[in-house]
Amino acid sequence: MRRFFDVVFSTMALSVFSPLLIPIALLLRFSGEGEVFFLQERVGKNGKLFKIYKFATMLKNSPNIGTGTVTLKDDPRVLPIGNFLRKTKMNELPQLLNIFLGSMSVVGPRPQTPRCFAAFPQDLQDVIVKVKPGLSGIGPIVFRGEEDILADHAASVAFYDHVIAPYKGQVEAWYVHHQTLPTYFAVILVTFWVVLFPSSRVVWQVFKGLPVPPDELKGPLNFPRA
Repeated sequence: MRRFFDVVFSTMALSVFSPLLIPIALLLRFSGEGEVFFLQERVGKNGKLFKIYKFATMLKNSPNIGTGTVTLKDDPRVLPIGNFLRKTKMNELPQLLNIFLGSMSVVGPRPQTPRCFAAFPQDLQDVIVKVKPGLSGIGPIVFRGEEDILADHAASVAFYDHVIAPYKGQVEAWYVHHQTLPTYFAVILVTFWVVLFPSSRVVWQVFKGLPVPPDELKGPLNFPRA
């Protein structure tokens, strides 16, 4: 049933957003480095690598510059128009093609680069790869302000590896263990809600029993106090 809804929603969304996709593609083609799409290997279901489609928002060689596949707030590798596309999440729209073609779902764990996926504990990796990664999911909702969190730490890559990644892996694994059709639709609705109200704590209210974040993340993740 989820695959049926994935095809229906991705087809509808591609139709609705097509008036935006073409102008953005033209703008990217004639600005920056002239690249329209950014294709990058991500870890998919059963650990199989696939190419994710995104609008190009960073320098073409950015994975080999600075912090690699970990993006920071005000990252100098981000192109001028890239900042707007990333803030509005419009850079993610081409992933509708991934969903339509079957390598992704509308809802699932966030598809990670092999380097970032390797930062998850092995037992959590084994759980996460049981399902297709998603355009949205509980993990992406909880960590929607990840770049801001990393900006507060000088050793940002180390903080990601030792604090963010282990907890993010727990959240993504929680989704795998609790995936149902109602959860699928709940994630979609909560995604729209937090886009409109970024400081909302609704994710903690809707999805009861989510793993409790470590103390370093409770404040940044807007975790409700007891």
